[in-house]
Amino acid sequence: MLTTTRDHVDVAGATRTFTTVSPDGDGTGRALVLVFHGSRQSGDKHRAFTGQAFDRFAATGAAVVAYLDGHRGNWNDARKESWFPARRDGVDDLAFTRAVITKLAGERGIDPDRVYAIGYSNGGQLVMRLAHETPGLLAGAAVLAATMPAPENFLATDTPPAPLPVVLVHGTKDPIIAYDGGTMSWWQRRLFKVGGTSWSAPRTARYFAERNGITAGPVVTREPAPAGAATEVERSDYREDGKPPVVLYTIHGGGHTVPGPAKNPAVLGKTSREADAADLIGTFFGPPVTAAVK
Repeated sequence: MLTTTRDHVDVAGATRTFTTVSPDGDGTGRALVLVFHGSRQSGDKHRAFTGQAFDRFAATGAAVVAYLDGHRGNWNDARKESWFPARRDGVDDLAFTRAVITKLAGERGIDPDRVYAIGYSNGGQLVMRLAHETPGLLAGAAVLAATMPAPENFLATDTPPAPLPVVLVHGTKDPIIAYDGGTMSWWQRRLFKVGGTSWSAPRTARYFAERNGITAGPVVTREPAPAGAATEVERSDYREDGKPPVVLYTIHGGGHTVPGPAKNPAVLGKTSREADAADLIGTFFGPPVTAAVK
């Protein structure tokens, strides 16, 4: 059985909210999976948007899952050229993240050394900021439908660099954050209140691999797909002994969507049924988020 609760923490004089999904029973030492939503969503909306797929980490008994709420639907992310409310209001989402971890360590007994972050779109940009500015806070990061800002558009600092396992998932037909990188169209900049240039998904994966000290190129495999499938999945796997791995799942034909059970709005492009983001992430991180606490 799972227990779902609404919770809050106070950060810099503001009350920040989140939804927690926890397994029943004694769970001291469980991992924590933090989920960061996309623009104009909330934690609960993103939970519905993904068909509650990330609840599976709690259902196995391995982890507590927390869906955090951004400030007025957005995060103060890694891009310099952002002007949504979280940036204009100077919201400290790094402090919010730390406060949630501290609260759940004290009240739910999660292991603060096993904290994993999953971010979609604007939330993925925040996860990349966390990866650079909070060394040692995360045990792993998953970035969906987001790519690295180009250096001139990158807000975060990286001192000292902290290698980190990273899994990325991105559709080649993403109409919002282009798989091949570049800049948003004028209407996208106006609608989402963000601009600047971003790298491609493959360049982003290579960046994180190099940051982890991996010098070898990726091993690329195409997953078999049934006849008539709307999408196909390609895995680019960066691994080297003693170095945290990096994996990019390219969803050929996929849109600005989260592969899995939920049907995302058609305007975002195709949602892959040939892949499931929760399964891909769970396989990548392995027993820390999939094996029940004994």
